Formats: sequence, structure tokens, C-alpha cells
Amino acid sequence: MGMNVGSGGGGDAEPMMDINMTPMIDVMLVLLIMLVTTIPIQMHSVNLNLPVGTPPPPVKPPVVHTISIDFDGTMDWDGEPVPDRANLESRLMTVAAEPDQDEVHVRPNKLVPYRDVAKVMASAQRLGVTKIGMVGNEQFVQ
Repeated sequence: MGMNVGSGGGGDAEPMMDINMTPMIDVMLVLLIMLVTTIPIQMHSVNLNLPVGTPPPPVKPPVVHTISIDFDGTMDWDGEPVPDRANLESRLMTVAAEPDQDEVHVRPNKLVPYRDVAKVMASAQRLGVTKIGMVGNEQFVQ
């Protein structure tokens, strides 16, 4: 941005009619910095309870239940078909009610929509299943 400077003579000098932009830019930069620093960082996280230290070895091998989810959303519990979500949730409630919970492994098909897998995992979490894991992830590696 340029500025008109008079010749120094005693002539008829016109007042400068341009707006000085520097103070406005400074104020806008300060407002922008304040806005950026005051916006809370939104974190989409999944809370995990990770073990601390080295756990003792198990006294007996864990009982594992496998939920297989096929590409069309049909589910199997340990190889037998699950007719509907209510049946699945009743089985998950029996697992959650045990004092020493069995493990639940979810094995999704590569072509299943994520929402079907998320519904099963959300049901398990809502019902109180704490030992849940995903198996068969090697099929997703490209």
C-alpha cells in the first residue's frame, strides 16, 4: 500500500482520503487468535479401560463366544444362527450377568456395513459385556 507524500512546498495540499487498513488488520488478527484459542477441541474418542501392570496368568482358559456377522447382516452365535436382535441381546445379557464374564469375539465379514457391527458392539456395551474383541481383522489389510 502506498502513501502520497507532499512535495514540501507551501502549495495547496489535499488531505489523504485513503483508509488506513493496518489497525483494522491488527484487530482482525487478534480476534482470530482469540477465537481459535477459545474454541474447545472436540475429541471423538472411545473410552478404554486398559490393564495396569502384568496380570496374573488365568487359572482356567476363558470361554469364548464368537458372533459372526455376514455381509447381509445375519448373525451367528457360536455357529448357530441368531434369528433377531432380541435373541442376541438375551444371550449377551446372560454373558454380562456372570461374575467372571466369558469373552465375546465379533467376527465381521469384509462386506458387512459398519453400522451392523456398531449395533452389535453398542448392544454389548449397553448390556454390560466388558470382555469383547474383534477377530478376523487380517481380511481388512490391503
